[in-house]
Order: sequence, then structure tokens, then C-alpha cells
Amino acid sequence: MNAILSADRNWGIGYQNKLLISIPSDMKFFRQKTSGHVVVMGRKTLESFPGGLPLKNRVNIVLTRDESYQAPGAVLVHSREALLEEVKQYDTQDVYVIGGGAVYEMLLPYCDTAYVTKIDFAYQADTWFPNLDEMPEWRLAEESEEQTCFDIEFTFRKYIRKAGKL
Repeated sequence: MNAILSADRNWGIGYQNKLLISIPSDMKFFRQKTSGHVVVMGRKTLESFPGGLPLKNRVNIVLTRDESYQAPGAVLVHSREALLEEVKQYDTQDVYVIGGGAVYEMLLPYCDTAYVTKIDFAYQADTWFPNLDEMPEWRLAEESEEQTCFDIEFTFRKYIRKAGKL
């Protein structure tokens, strides 16, 4: 599985169920990577989308403890075990974990690649992603040239789990 996210200088990823900032080239990167694939998210992440609707051109798998929750167009699962069973039917390289914080934390051990748009600014955040730079099982494999949008500097990074560290 893959994780895909944007994180600020302190690995903050969200505040009050919203992204810290919307960068058009980051949104484009996200669409290019996940379109035609499987996205895995928690209920709150789904509800943060326009109209609370699943993302188009993707299989949307939503993890929620609420057994009565309805999300037309999405596959609902109610436990980590059910989620892991559901994703078995897909190539693991086609599965992207897209949030929120608790879902990232739960599924990071099952991911072998993380696509991180790293923003060189510290925002007010209430949700964080683990700092991959401090985790010995992860290494930075690729990093783009620095980009700028709205006076915000950022890079696209690809982290890979080191072999034998799972």
C-alpha cells in the first residue's frame, strides 16, 4: 500500500478536519497518482470532501465504526481486519491511504511507499503524520526541485520502506 499526503514543516496534515493549505499542483499530483486506483480513508475524511461524496474515478473504501453509516458509491468497512481483507482483492501498489490521521497511523505499517508533499511552513495543526525522516525503517528515495505557490515553498517527496523492516 501507499500513503499519500501533504505535510507541513512539523508533519502537520490537518486542522479542524480540513487540509492545512490547498496547493493546486499538489491537488493535481494527488489526482494523477490516485485516479483509477483505490483510496482508503476514514469517515471524517470522506465527509470533508465537497458534498461528502466519494472521489470520482476511484474505488473509495471508507473505514468507520458506525455500522449504520451510509455512503453511496463507497465501500464501507468497520474494522482494520475487514479493511485489510477488502484491499486483498487489489494490487497493493494500486491502494492509496489518504487519511485521516488515525487511518494513516493504523495503516502505515502496511505501506511500503509514502508520497509526501512537504511544505516548508509550520501551520496550526491538530492532526499529524509520523515524521518519516526520524523513522529508521523509512528512507527518502526521491525529492523534486523546490516549488513555490502563493509564496509557499514545497517539494514532492517519495519515501520507501527499507527492505526487511516491516
